[in-house]
Amino acid sequence: MSIKTVPTLTLEGARTALDAAEARAKEIQVPMNIAIVDNACHLIAFARMEGAKITSIHIAIDKAFTAAGHRAPTSVYKDNVYPGGPAYGINHSNAGRFMTIAGGLPIVKDGVVVGAIGCSTGLPSQDEDVAKKGVEAVVKSFGVKAKL
Repeated sequence: MSIKTVPTLTLEGARTALDAAEARAKEIQVPMNIAIVDNACHLIAFARMEGAKITSIHIAIDKAFTAAGHRAPTSVYKDNVYPGGPAYGINHSNAGRFMTIAGGLPIVKDGVVVGAIGCSTGLPSQDEDVAKKGVEAVVKSFGVKAKL
């Protein structure tokens, strides 16, 4: 067969992640831009909380893009992108969309990346904390069985 079925995050799953991330951002009092992409890095949900930096809209989207496309948290690159480092300049790849700042996390089901979340406006550690809450919520929802 020349095609295959690949699991991907649904809009419902994206909303679950978005709601949890937004709740965490409110809890820590840091308004965020929150982006959710599917397994092919396409945007499926986005929220710009009141007070979130306009300049970080595309950063959030690109963090999600990077986490889904490279199937790794964006924070893993921080120790390799310094001048002379093994990944120096990688941020210029993918038309400049590759993000090496914490706050982008893949969403994984059964060992397969089905999407990703990217958060931006706070410190990198805050962005990653908010993204983590989104991932945790949607992963928890994977185990929920529909009532018939």
